[in-house]
Amino acid sequence: MSYCINPSCPQPNDPANTNNRICRHCGSQLLLKGRYQVMRLLSDHSGFGKVYEAYCGATPKILKVLQPRHNHNLRVIKLFKQEAAVLSKLNHPGIPKVEPDGYFQFFPRNSTEPVHCIIMEKIDGPNLRQWMRQQGNHPIAEQQALRWLKQLAEILHLVHQKNYFHRDIKPENIMLRSSGQLVLIDFGTARELTYTYFAEVGGEGSVTKISSAGYTPPEQEKGHAVPQSDFYALGRTFVYLLTSKQATDQDIYEPLTDKLNWRHYTSDISTQLADFIDKMMAPTAAARPKNTQEVLNEIARISRGLPQHQLLNNSSEATILQGCTTQTMSEDVREKQRVVKTQKWLIGGAVAVVVGLGVYGIGQVYPFKQENISIVKTLEGHDGYVNYLNISPDGKRLISSSADKTIKIWDLFTDKPVRTLIRHSKHIDYFAISSDLTKIATVGGDNTIKIWDLNTGQEINTLTSHSSFVNAVAISYDSQILVSASADKTIKIWDLATGREIKTLKGHSGAVNHLIISHDQQLLASASADKTIKIWDLNTGKDIKTLRGHSSFVNYLAISNDDQLLASASADKNIKVWDLATKKEIATLKGHSSWVKPIVISPDGKTLFSGGAENKIRIWDLTTKKEIDTLKGHSSYINSLTISPDGKTLVSASADQTIKIWRLAK
Repeated sequence: MSYCINPSCPQPNDPANTNNRICRHCGSQLLLKGRYQVMRLLSDHSGFGKVYEAYCGATPKILKVLQPRHNHNLRVIKLFKQEAAVLSKLNHPGIPKVEPDGYFQFFPRNSTEPVHCIIMEKIDGPNLRQWMRQQGNHPIAEQQALRWLKQLAEILHLVHQKNYFHRDIKPENIMLRSSGQLVLIDFGTARELTYTYFAEVGGEGSVTKISSAGYTPPEQEKGHAVPQSDFYALGRTFVYLLTSKQATDQDIYEPLTDKLNWRHYTSDISTQLADFIDKMMAPTAAARPKNTQEVLNEIARISRGLPQHQLLNNSSEATILQGCTTQTMSEDVREKQRVVKTQKWLIGGAVAVVVGLGVYGIGQVYPFKQENISIVKTLEGHDGYVNYLNISPDGKRLISSSADKTIKIWDLFTDKPVRTLIRHSKHIDYFAISSDLTKIATVGGDNTIKIWDLNTGQEINTLTSHSSFVNAVAISYDSQILVSASADKTIKIWDLATGREIKTLKGHSGAVNHLIISHDQQLLASASADKTIKIWDLNTGKDIKTLRGHSSFVNYLAISNDDQLLASASADKNIKVWDLATKKEIATLKGHSSWVKPIVISPDGKTLFSGGAENKIRIWDLTTKKEIDTLKGHSSYINSLTISPDGKTLVSASADQTIKIWRLAK
């Protein structure tokens, strides 16, 4: 449809305007500058203006429009125009692209007062505040922090070299492309370093005050921002990313002393990085780094103190989205891919195909002896981090979803992509497949669940009842029920065939990160950012039991094929094993050095595989509760794990944009 941006239009979003060039209600032009078609309003709470989605042909754009109430404020108009002027001078993948004529004025019909507009590139990802919520507010690890800090320092290096500084760095003003590249946005408050500026700072005037609570340094609060003000805001941003605590949260902020006590909320970051972040946040600008080159030099120095596999690569290497760092695999990492010897027999067995979040089917048991575990194949074809994957019951097909907004199907015998099943307008974080192989449900990027025809890839239905991001979905083994977990702290049960909402389960006090259905379809288990696991009666929706023991967010769940064991993975770096019948904790598996996300239990229930932020896959003996071995090969976070029906192959998905196939037995 075409959206009318005339502030006085009585019905700007009339669907009847879809094919019109002139608005049928106010007579204003709908094709701006003869080429931009406005499709929908995205936000009316963005700074001084409204934000719309527009298209130039088939290319999506962002249109920012100044609120009419500011039309007579010359200072606001100047700041608005300045954003287009600044962005048109900066050419970098970390900065939204704006053409030299990106600012323009639009005159509605019979109006002598212009609508001030900026047209710019649309960034295909969330801002970092949204991204943190999507991940259940997990603190990021040091490796990820260093990569992100390096990317942002490189962006600021360009901005400062062009004699500008940003003045409003905060999580909401940093976006993440599907490629993993961070993008600094909202340059409406950027300030040019001119002689006039230095005179103002010197006392002959004042610089316009821009303030964002918790991120704005003392000198800027007084109206005297300097380039080093950007470093203060950058440091505060990384305190948030490393702790998941707002800079004004009294868990870390002591108002009587104006101190941030943030370090013990992080996930084992080095003293060197913590000290440097504190230096960036120094109360006085003179005590902060002098310039962006000093920031880049310090990042490189800290990186050299990390283990070799955590060293930063060149600036073109991407970083994370959907809970994981995306990094282009360098040649030296490829060369280090090794064959790993297991310490004991592993048993393959009954089909353990994870569908959505469950496991179904029974197959033949295939034992294999102690031998080398090797990477058989690395599948490259996605253009973004690979978020989730699954194997068809016959073991012939692999299905994968990615931040590149696609779901691909691969032939596991030839290791070749069969086809791209789905192309979506948003990144696909998770999916569930019905056991009758007719439907696939996908989530990612918004509050909706989309149901697709698994054979044709055609969209069937969109479920819209959640009020925040949907993190996970599962489909019952009889293909009748769909269950969804959301950051709105609720679980919803749906009729898969009709899309009708059956009931809403409430009880968690934090985002629901994951859920899984037992094989007998009697129980539902859910994992939450409130550090608990809840066991529900799937038929009645009754909360049966709350499992406590983790000291941080619970990220992921797995149930053994016989419904006897429940395993939970957490941001506290541990995996817990529970007796599903008694709801009692059996063991805690310790060994990960950072948060754990995907886990999968072997078909015979004797082995567990786990992955997470440290780029490794760990293998655990569920009989002895001991770690067997560690698999290395990915250069970034492990997002998903699954095992082939014959138990001989493990498949892993990573934020390094690859899928790896591991041979567990010949």
